[in-house]
Amino acid sequence: MHFKKRNVAPRVGAIFAAVGLVGSLIGAYLGHITPGTSLLTYFAIAMIALGIYVAVRREPARAGGLEEVERVAEAVRRYPRLTPSIIAKVAGLGFVVGLLSGYFGIGGGFLIVPSLMFSAGLCITKAIGTGLISVGTFGVASGAEYWYYGDVLPLIAVLYVLGGIGGGYLGTSLAVKAPKDTLRKAYGAIIVAVGIYMLYRIYG
Repeated sequence: MHFKKRNVAPRVGAIFAAVGLVGSLIGAYLGHITPGTSLLTYFAIAMIALGIYVAVRREPARAGGLEEVERVAEAVRRYPRLTPSIIAKVAGLGFVVGLLSGYFGIGGGFLIVPSLMFSAGLCITKAIGTGLISVGTFGVASGAEYWYYGDVLPLIAVLYVLGGIGGGYLGTSLAVKAPKDTLRKAYGAIIVAVGIYMLYRIYG
C-alpha cells in the first residue's frame, strides 16, 4: 500500500535492509545469551529515547512536498544521486539498527523510521513506507534464528502476524491521510508511552 502511494524509496530501503540483515543475525545471537530482564530494560530505554527524538524533530520546510517526492524519485532512478556520504550513513545505521533489532527480537520499526529520517532525509511518511522493507527482512531473519534456539512459540507468532496484517493495512490507510507533523508527534508519543509502560511492568 505504501509503494502504491509512492511512499517507498526502494534503493534506500534495499541498502538499509541488506546491511542491516548482517547486524540482525549478530544481534539475535547476542539477545539469546542476554538475561530477559536486562533485555527488556535496554529495549524500553531505547524506545523512550527514540520516541522523544521523533516527537521533537522538526521536518524540513518542504518535507513530503512535491520537491521531496521528485528528489527521492530521481534518487531511485539514478543511483549516482545516492551520494557516497548518504550511502555510508544509510548502510552504517542499517547495520546498527539491524543489530539492535535482532538483539531485542523485534522487527525494529521504531528504530528504523528515525534512522531513515536522519540518514536519508526522508519525511516520516516515506520513512515508514521505506522502513517496512527492513522490518520484514530483520523480523524474518531474527525470528528464524530465535526459532533455531527454541525461543519461538509458533501459534502465538502466527496469530500475531495475522493480526498485524490487518492492523498494517488499517495503519497505512490512516498514515497516508494524517498530517505529517501530527503523525510524527503521535508516533513518538506512542513509543515513549510503551517504553514507560514496559519499565513499569518490570520494576513497578
